Amino acid sequence: MIFEQVKQIIAETMSISEDEITMDSSLIDDLGADSIDAVELSMSIEETFDLDLSDDDVLKFKKVSDIVYFLEDNNEK
Repeated sequence: MIFEQVKQIIAETMSISEDEITMDSSLIDDLGADSIDAVELSMSIEETFDLDLSDDDVLKFKKVSDIVYFLEDNNEK
């Protein structure tokens, strides 16, 4: 499931527990992401899902669900 993969990527990248991450978690407000985290997350997502994210795509990711829905719509794996 894509959510589980995304949750694992976020937990590893940001050094937080997977238990803290839900579909409704705000990357900034709930999980404390900063610009460096955003870059690292986007690189990990690109590598894991074998796709290229544009800066515009990354800027749309406000909640965990935004990432999951984007990947569901754009992932061909």
